[in-house]
Amino acid sequence: MPKEFRWRGKTAEELQSMSMDEFIRLLPARMRRSLRRGLTDEQRKVLEKLRKGDGRPVRTHARDLVILPEMLGKTIYCYTGKEFKEVKINEQMRGHYLGEYAITMTPVRHGRPGIGASRSSMYIPLK
Repeated sequence: MPKEFRWRGKTAEELQSMSMDEFIRLLPARMRRSLRRGLTDEQRKVLEKLRKGDGRPVRTHARDLVILPEMLGKTIYCYTGKEFKEVKINEQMRGHYLGEYAITMTPVRHGRPGIGASRSSMYIPLK
């Protein structure tokens, strides 16, 4: 029997039935403060598009949007500065920022040096 996922001691059904104020009390201080100050216009537009639910994924630049229980199961394309990365919202993401799941930096993978990169690369056989 799989273990039921709980977030801060609450089940998914309890979190869905909570009001916004009750959910905000469960968040860490930084997220709690940003939500109490109110949503920006861009964040509000994203939530309205998700609530409308026409089936299409939403594209946004709002990386500072806190993931709320009503967003579960939705797909959001978050802008990384170069492209829109697909973010599928699941239970473990609740209470985090949207930008945490759309990484802006790709890790550097160092390979063999190219021709002329150094004095020693002159002797690397070409394939």
